[in-house]
Amino acid sequence: QVQLVESGGGLVRAGDSLRLSCAATGRTFSGYGMGWFRQAPGKEREFVATISRSGQVADYADSVKDRYTISRDNAKNTVYLQMDSLKPEDTAVYYCAARRAVWSTRPVDYEYWGQGTQVTVSS
Repeated sequence: QVQLVESGGGLVRAGDSLRLSCAATGRTFSGYGMGWFRQAPGKEREFVATISRSGQVADYADSVKDRYTISRDNAKNTVYLQMDSLKPEDTAVYYCAARRAVWSTRPVDYEYWGQGTQVTVSS
């Protein structure tokens, strides 16, 4: 069992930056690949970014590539999402999730989820 708690969301203006954190407790954090997803009102949950167990490999949705950076600190059991140049269309609830699978960008492959943190970007 892995428990995930996100933090760092808030209300910002277009062009601003935010850094989300996701603290994990429970089983060995470094044994899980991690991902960030988001869900806007009336829309399906979508992939944002993912990172390998070691932190050496990452991938991003096209919509956030070159603006977002995912990272992890296995010593602190924490995964981060640095979000720069935010746009109003980035407004959503952001979730972190953990997977046992080696690699996946599909929500269905993630076994553990946090409760989400709201990010609102005003124009």
